[in-house]
Amino acid sequence: MHTHVNSVGLLVCTDPALNFSTPLHIPRACLDALPQQPGVYIFRDEAGVSVYIGNSVNIRQRVLSHLRTPEEAQLLARTHHIEHERTGGEIGALLREAQLIKAHQPVFNSKLRRIREMCSIRLGVALPEVVFAKDVDFGRTEGLFGLFQTPQAARETLRGLAQEAGLCSVMTGLEKGAPGRPCFARQIRRCQGACTGEESAADHAARVQAALAPLRVMPWPYPGPIAIVEKSDGLRQRQLVDNWCYLGTRRPRGKAPARFDVDVYRILVKPLFQGILTIEQLG
Repeated sequence: MHTHVNSVGLLVCTDPALNFSTPLHIPRACLDALPQQPGVYIFRDEAGVSVYIGNSVNIRQRVLSHLRTPEEAQLLARTHHIEHERTGGEIGALLREAQLIKAHQPVFNSKLRRIREMCSIRLGVALPEVVFAKDVDFGRTEGLFGLFQTPQAARETLRGLAQEAGLCSVMTGLEKGAPGRPCFARQIRRCQGACTGEESAADHAARVQAALAPLRVMPWPYPGPIAIVEKSDGLRQRQLVDNWCYLGTRRPRGKAPARFDVDVYRILVKPLFQGILTIEQLG
């Protein structure tokens, strides 16, 4: 509970739990138990099935905000109980939320609900090519650019970059062509002539690399698994991650090698390379 003194000197309670009407079908006890620390929360229906899973650095505040949002009336009508699980910090909450959503597929979670088969653009071969995570280990492969849900999305991105940078549509694999013949972009003066030999293949390849550089997929920077250590109000947790795959808080045994998880990658790539996380490398 939080209090402050108002302008006329009265002590005012600012606990959000006292500023809303609890839906009658949701037990007040499960709301009173909500902590003001990081973690995940689970809205369950009458049968105990997860209908929504979220995360917050302040579980109590976030859950109560759901109960005060008219647009979420349908979710609240389905909810008969709310559970929570504390984590050591924000990163742990994000990782645990993504893991639970994949496992339980709640009906009101759409962003992370589907387990997606990702593809990427790979350089290092004759022409840029679209490759899939099921065939290539994205976490341990250099020369990958962009994470896409469909090959069409990957090709459209490459096409847009080619137009912006004046790349050759034949040398980028977007158009079939015979040696020495100008591509369509060259015919309308939007290609610098790699297809006709007026630009060297090396120079063109360097420009392709530069155009794709902002989309680079960062390989896993460690030789094996790591623990991300977080602390919050007496709770210390180690979140285990390997190859951009979340392993949980305890090291699993007898499981298949960790495979690249796009959601874990997006959660961790910036803070990991910014050096703002406490890391323990595991043997």
